[in-house]
Amino acid sequence: MLIKIFFTNSIGTLVSRIFGFIRDMLSASILGANIYSDIFFVAFKFPNLFRRIFAEGAFTQSFIPSFIKTPRKALFTYTIFTRFFLFLIFFSLIVTLFSEFFAKIIAFGFDKETITLSAPFVAINFYYLPLIFCVTLFGSLLQYKHHFAVTAFSTALLNIGMIGALLFFQGYDKKTIVYALSYGVLVGGILQVIVHLIALKKDNFCRLFTLAFRHRKKKDALLKESNKNFNRAFFHSILGNSTPQIVSFVDTTLASFLISGSISYLYYGNRIFQLPLALFAIALTTGIFPKMTRLLKANNEIEASKLLSQGFWILAFLLTTSTLGGYMLSHEIVWLLFEHGSFSKEDTLNTGFILAMYMIGLVPFGLAKLFSLWLYARMRQKEAAVIAAYSLVANLLFSLALIKPMGAAGLALAGSLAGCVLLFFTLRSFGFRAFFAILYSKKLMILLALLLLEWVILRYAKELIHAYL
Repeated sequence: MLIKIFFTNSIGTLVSRIFGFIRDMLSASILGANIYSDIFFVAFKFPNLFRRIFAEGAFTQSFIPSFIKTPRKALFTYTIFTRFFLFLIFFSLIVTLFSEFFAKIIAFGFDKETITLSAPFVAINFYYLPLIFCVTLFGSLLQYKHHFAVTAFSTALLNIGMIGALLFFQGYDKKTIVYALSYGVLVGGILQVIVHLIALKKDNFCRLFTLAFRHRKKKDALLKESNKNFNRAFFHSILGNSTPQIVSFVDTTLASFLISGSISYLYYGNRIFQLPLALFAIALTTGIFPKMTRLLKANNEIEASKLLSQGFWILAFLLTTSTLGGYMLSHEIVWLLFEHGSFSKEDTLNTGFILAMYMIGLVPFGLAKLFSLWLYARMRQKEAAVIAAYSLVANLLFSLALIKPMGAAGLALAGSLAGCVLLFFTLRSFGFRAFFAILYSKKLMILLALLLLEWVILRYAKELIHAYL
């Protein structure tokens, strides 16, 4: 069951990321790494930050335990949906009215002229947030039924919308291309909502909303208690499960003070770093979370521990080998993917160095995401939030210390070091003794031998690549 769910999520994520890399290659070739690419990535950063918080963290891991626990499933779902959706529509209108203010928040280092240029794109892109909230809630309901494929594969629709915009408008000026990309984001979001609605109808979930709408005015103590539990869990989960996204957001703000193109270098490096993180860590944790929640709710801690151990060794092998490969071949990966058209050799060198620094944090962030599931399934979101706060403070301190000597690469390294802090405190809450009990296995020796073999092969491969170049 675990392997099937993992492969479903991983293949769906891989398909999405393939389209994502096609999108990024087109973007690098057509826009390059300059002020216009920086403007779009800044505009997309705000909704993308909230997208990852909703889709990969706070909402899902607060909603599912509350949904499983409540006896008022239809009314609870309807209440959460209407409250969030109406708030996000209102928030999007506020961003539209004060788009320059929000653009300034994201890219504090931009001058006034660049902020004015960025403002309309920030407003357009933000309307993706209400759409992705619908996708996330609908996807959570499907996860409850152990249906993961629609959500995993539907993310590709966002990239397809943006690819279409780049292809249709590639001959236009760069400002028009950024407008097209922004509307492509909304088209992708609408397509994602549509496919989820189709899946919900097939699973007979639409009847859940119909029933809830008929009894929407009915309130009782059980429903109020469910809403209260969700609110408390969600408030703490916003910070506790979104550290990598907040770190990336901070990086963008600080990078706006650096040379032109720095935001784009961070974006492209982070995109590659996010591939194994999403493909392995997020795919696995998304799949096992509903089952782990059910097991812990039934006080079956032994089976929950076995599930966590299985997940750990899957991630240990996949993330460590990915880290070594990504670090050693960082320059070659960026060269292969992006050095075309407007993306220069210097851009490749800068992005490659940043990618290497990001890869250091792959194992800490991936494992922290896995072990934090134990806290979320036990409704210990407040504890996870405190841990995330430690990591965020560490990231800010490391960023301020490293940005001057290392530039944008220092921001990437600071994020990785903050990931190590996150993992340390997450394991402390989970229990070091329980963690070392999982680690004490013959699999550890096999993993070390595999990493040594990979290092030898990669060194040889690197020499061959440079001889060819």
